Amino acid sequence: MQKRVAILVKGYPRLSETFIAQEIAGLQDRGLGQLIVSLRQPGETKVHPVHRKITAPVLYLPEYLKDDPARVKRGREFAERQPGFAEAEKLFQADLARDHTANRYRRFGQACVLAAELPKDVTWLHTHYLHTPASVARYAAAILGLGWSFSAHAKDIWTSEAWELAEKLESSAFGVTCTATNLDYLRSLAKQPKKVELVYHGLDLSGIAPPKRETRDPSRPFRIVSVGRAVEKKGYADLVRALARLKDRNWHFDHVGGGTLAKKLKDQADKAGIGGRTTWHGSRERGEVFDLLANADLFVLPSRIAKSGDRDGLPNVLMEAQAHRLPVVSTRVSAIPELVTDGETGLLVEERDPKALAEAIARLMDDPALALRLAEAGERRVREKFSPEPGLDRVATLLGDAVRAEAA
Repeated sequence: MQKRVAILVKGYPRLSETFIAQEIAGLQDRGLGQLIVSLRQPGETKVHPVHRKITAPVLYLPEYLKDDPARVKRGREFAERQPGFAEAEKLFQADLARDHTANRYRRFGQACVLAAELPKDVTWLHTHYLHTPASVARYAAAILGLGWSFSAHAKDIWTSEAWELAEKLESSAFGVTCTATNLDYLRSLAKQPKKVELVYHGLDLSGIAPPKRETRDPSRPFRIVSVGRAVEKKGYADLVRALARLKDRNWHFDHVGGGTLAKKLKDQADKAGIGGRTTWHGSRERGEVFDLLANADLFVLPSRIAKSGDRDGLPNVLMEAQAHRLPVVSTRVSAIPELVTDGETGLLVEERDPKALAEAIARLMDDPALALRLAEAGERRVREKFSPEPGLDRVATLLGDAVRAEAA
């Protein structure tokens, strides 16, 4: 019987986490058997085409322990009979002493359910994100005596306490992260720095053919697009302020993405007198997003570091925009400069600076030759340097080796 890996995620499927679905599909193509384990129930009705490719079954854990107390009780009773339960409870109690929250109890309860319901042919746990999914993986792995590994991305790193990251790094077998910025920080916390590797998740751009960019008719609005959740770290409040500085220009702004700040941003745009020139599309499927990119003149992502420390990693949407041969404007936050070189493959400004953002947008509106040069260079670099294949090959090797070692 082929042995499988359990892939733990916060929620599945999620439109904002195409990169995770892409990896699961890529590992599937490479022959790795997988079980997807989701900490949350599906919260979205739409999916991307990549989700339809994935054939791995999904195990949904109780999102809240009160949702299914009988199931949680069975999980706890099973866990208590396992030789590794004492070690798992020791880890949990040590965490709880420093983070006495309902969330911590929930993760231990989910770990017990996972341990009880994990099929026998699953011999390794791999988690996306080092925060709550990694807590569940760590506790469940201890209960069952299994190995576990991780993929770390952005929020999970920068909003977690250093002590918790260090302890998870110590107890995991290995991990990968998707930016050099992340790698340097995680290695600084690890007793064995080499167990964390840099693996760019890249993006499958094979289905994206850049449209032929015609000379823009100056009588039509200059179309600016952004794709991202309406949350603090995306910086859309700064973009609204920047666009308000350009009221005298002929432009239209399209935003795609759900998020808790959507209404507040719309109200901000209305108050600034630019509401009639903005369209808030909400969540959209990939094909609809690509149609917007194909017909746009500029892509803007004004990322910032949130008060909580949360920040972007290497946003897929920037890669998708560049693959559509769009010039991009973004900020010098996190790993964005690893993708966008200011003045060569796009324009970068400092975070939280609407004036500089407005100036960069205006510069590209006024200089079509510069916009075209940046767009062409950006497309060339993203296709040459950010293919997903090397990263998928490396993750498949790491997980395949781990599964084979467990079976030996």
